[in-house]
Amino acid sequence: MSIPIEVGTRVTLNFALTLEDGEVVDSNFDAPPASFTIGDGNLLPGFEAPLVGLKSGDENEFLIAPEKAFGQHNPQNVQAIERDNFSDDELDIGLVLSFQNGDGELPGVVVAVSDAEVTVDFNHPLAGQKILFRVKIFDVQPASVH
Repeated sequence: MSIPIEVGTRVTLNFALTLEDGEVVDSNFDAPPASFTIGDGNLLPGFEAPLVGLKSGDENEFLIAPEKAFGQHNPQNVQAIERDNFSDDELDIGLVLSFQNGDGELPGVVVAVSDAEVTVDFNHPLAGQKILFRVKIFDVQPASVH
């Protein structure tokens, strides 16, 4: 008997995340399926919600809006930092750097470089993007009883 996906169920699936232009961001269709428990934080809630109700054997595609995926692009997350704060290494546009903040490390992408400052974008690289989420469900197990 096949049970539907709900919070607490253990799901085994293949997935792909694709941008609107067709660029594949992540996929495990060429690998063994992944397993996780719905609600355990391994998947963003915006990606878990459309899975609810699916059963083993189901295949589907969902268009996930930016606010349910990796967030909207926030201009306040783009910051100019004095050039003196960087070593003399080459700072190329597109370079991903890691910055220390109160919670640990925060990645940022260099978007502009001048003699005086370096502009860094701290938004998630997929912020503002609609994501096509394709899934193939292999197995759904009931929530484990502890």
